[in-house]
Amino acid sequence: MLPRKKTRRITVKNVPIGDNAPVVIQSMSNASPYDKDKLLAQINQLKLAGCKIVRLTVPDEEAAAVFAQVRKETNMPLVADIHFNYKCALAAIDAGADKIRINPGNIGSEDRVKAVVDAAKASKIPIRIGVNSGSLEKNLLEKFGGPTPEALTASALGYINLMEKLGFGDIILSIKASDVLTTIKACRLLSEKTDVPQHIGITESGTVRTGSIRSAVGIGTLLAEGIGDTIRVSLAGDPVREIYVAKEILKSLDLDSGPVVIACPTCGRTSIDVEELATRVEELVAGITASIKIAVMGCVVNGPGEAKDADIGVAGGKHEGLVFVKGQQAIKVPESELLPTLKKYIDNLVKQLG
Repeated sequence: MLPRKKTRRITVKNVPIGDNAPVVIQSMSNASPYDKDKLLAQINQLKLAGCKIVRLTVPDEEAAAVFAQVRKETNMPLVADIHFNYKCALAAIDAGADKIRINPGNIGSEDRVKAVVDAAKASKIPIRIGVNSGSLEKNLLEKFGGPTPEALTASALGYINLMEKLGFGDIILSIKASDVLTTIKACRLLSEKTDVPQHIGITESGTVRTGSIRSAVGIGTLLAEGIGDTIRVSLAGDPVREIYVAKEILKSLDLDSGPVVIACPTCGRTSIDVEELATRVEELVAGITASIKIAVMGCVVNGPGEAKDADIGVAGGKHEGLVFVKGQQAIKVPESELLPTLKKYIDNLVKQLG
């Protein structure tokens, strides 16, 4: 297990964050903040995919009223995302928000920030402070010559000091930039200077193709160094896809359990459709929580040997496949029967594991 940075513990509803709790996957709904039914449907989809916390934007009082309705109809931990209008934060807290996300710099005067802090304190919920490269204070941009890691860290530390001044320590920090290296360096600096838990991710990372890679590099690097208590993979489009990418990042570092599907890159020896079969297997095991490894290999030359640590695997032959268990041959079947045969072995293994 990777060593983890020691941070203080906060709790979002019933989900612990920090102090060596499991890294928490979260996301943000992109449904209209005025459409209760669509919000609830997406929250449920995210929950089924493995998301633990969902954030909803609350831009005005109408959205705050919808947030209150949503809160009554789901037990999912909900975070209210607030910008500019501190009264929306107060309304969301009254409605039962489990956490508030604010950028104190755009909330307004210190009195308004204090009003939000006092309400959060009374309701015993944490506040996430978001520092973003696109919304840094002008004085810091001038001092550091732009949204540098040092500028982002200075902004975050300033907000931590403000919270401490207001007598509030139940906080979590996020420093995000669209530049991967800037984010990594800033999160490292912050980790050196405080025990506040960190929400990490790459903001505006891009589409599924590019954003998944950039997020894996940024989030994965920080997690490998023990930094990060909760993560969001920010992708353009359906947020459910963020959860699948996040889970794979965590599993690749042994920070989460669940099935792992490996597949060979294929070569001229390949006689079965490895890409199609591996994709179908990923879909097949998507709802499984057991930690099992399934290998889809393109040929019998290296297949069983290279995937000998897999629980179940297949090595392709000419329009057929050799199914193996723990590196040992089990059965040879036609290509058309590979998926149902693998399903049978996977189901049996999952039952054995309880």
